[in-house]
Amino acid sequence: MFLGHFGLALAAKKAVPSVSLGTLCVAGQLLDVLWPVFLTAGWERVRVDPGNTVVTPFDFLHYPWSHSLAMAALWAALFAGGHFAFRRDLKAAGILAALVLSHWLLDFITHRPDLPLYPGGAKVGLGLWNNFQATLAAELVLFAAGMFLYESSTQAKDKVGSRSLFLFAIVLLVTYMGNVLGPPPPPETAVIASAGFAMWLLFGWAFWFDRHRAPKVPASG
Repeated sequence: MFLGHFGLALAAKKAVPSVSLGTLCVAGQLLDVLWPVFLTAGWERVRVDPGNTVVTPFDFLHYPWSHSLAMAALWAALFAGGHFAFRRDLKAAGILAALVLSHWLLDFITHRPDLPLYPGGAKVGLGLWNNFQATLAAELVLFAAGMFLYESSTQAKDKVGSRSLFLFAIVLLVTYMGNVLGPPPPPETAVIASAGFAMWLLFGWAFWFDRHRAPKVPASG
């Protein structure tokens, strides 16, 4: 998934308004943040295989360190623990841990059986990616719900806060549609990994415009 992970991060802002949307997005995408690092280091492997599933041409050959369930739980604990060490906010740490783990759960629904339960363990996946219409519906519903919850629980302080949110949504939608409808990427590992590294630009953008929004104050009376 792509939009779905961002959708859950956007929705989580309602539960923990003190946490930056950028932080929430990093948590929701943490496994995909780690993946290009491990891919570049040679610890994990992928190949471009058009037709591997209807939605994506990637054949995830080996990615137990970023995408196994056991390691996802470890990354969740480390990420949440790091946040708690600095912020002393147990609720926020719990939400961040849940977001990290939600990535594996959504991937379990979409991937074919290529997600290991632990390094060297059995591989699982329900294969939603073999149904284009169902995948698109799931992504758009999760993203739309997240956008609604974020927008309805925060308010813009200025034009940056309102316009940037709209542009952020458009960029995510265009990026996603370009990925699923466009041609397969070049097979070079560095090129594939670069897309993952580019996601940091989206996180930075979310950090920035979230500072131009504030929790919405309920109307009195």
